[in-house]
Amino acid sequence: MRFEITHTTDYRYEQPASEAYVEARLTPPGRPTQKILGHEIVFDPAAPVSSYTDYFGNPTVFYSMVKRHEQLVVTNRLKVETAPPVLPDEALALTVGEARQIFSSVSTEVFDYLRVSAAVPTGGEAAKWARRFLRSDATLRAGMEDLNAAIHREFRYTKGATDNWTPLATIWKEKAGVCQDFAHVMLAVLRTAGLPARYVCGYIEAATPRGGRKLVGAVATHAWVEVMVPGMEWVALDPTNNQWCGERHVAVSFGRDFADATPLRGTFKGSGGQKMSVKVKMKRMEGDA
Repeated sequence: MRFEITHTTDYRYEQPASEAYVEARLTPPGRPTQKILGHEIVFDPAAPVSSYTDYFGNPTVFYSMVKRHEQLVVTNRLKVETAPPVLPDEALALTVGEARQIFSSVSTEVFDYLRVSAAVPTGGEAAKWARRFLRSDATLRAGMEDLNAAIHREFRYTKGATDNWTPLATIWKEKAGVCQDFAHVMLAVLRTAGLPARYVCGYIEAATPRGGRKLVGAVATHAWVEVMVPGMEWVALDPTNNQWCGERHVAVSFGRDFADATPLRGTFKGSGGQKMSVKVKMKRMEGDA
């Protein structure tokens, strides 16, 4: 499938800002499941930018505006061709216990995706769910599919119920949230069970294609989870939509949690506050049914 994606973030200040600095993690990687046909990030007003690759391998653009301005608009434009993933059946047929044993010998390579982060504490409710779905004798495929389905079934997708910094303990208690929260819940369970897992921020085609299924998560960026399986390969699951990620998912940035992979992060200098609006349009390119 081929898609055109436009992701617009609009910052409007109550009073003109004298300075603004932004980190943009909006550059999608080329992968076997996605080929980048075109990409640009546009800042308005224009100002100097620099680029670097962060700790988690995300290409990052740093924007510096040191002139008075009333509004800042960041537009990410992307053309991408996606392909269905080929799941590693042999690795997924291993048990959780076998996977843990294999990863214990490569601990330095997976350490970051096993440890606790500020947004993803382990233990507690996560330990109960790990014992329930990721028993040592469960196969990786069955355990991850069952966990994915349980989050979809037992947590309510409720827009506005949380914000970026709502503690995971609240999500466990209220059983409500959005895609970011569902990804954090899944990461907590996987890491508690000893399986390396990372947060993915990207885009999803939510509009219902002909004969297809409507998906949740396209008004802004979407979030899901990748789990490392033996063979050092990542596989991706979307608990919000209870499915393995496929051609309608486009991965952009990665990290331990939302804070590592957030698309835009920055600060401004001014005497008032600001309002931010985000809009994502993702449509199939002409000729793609």
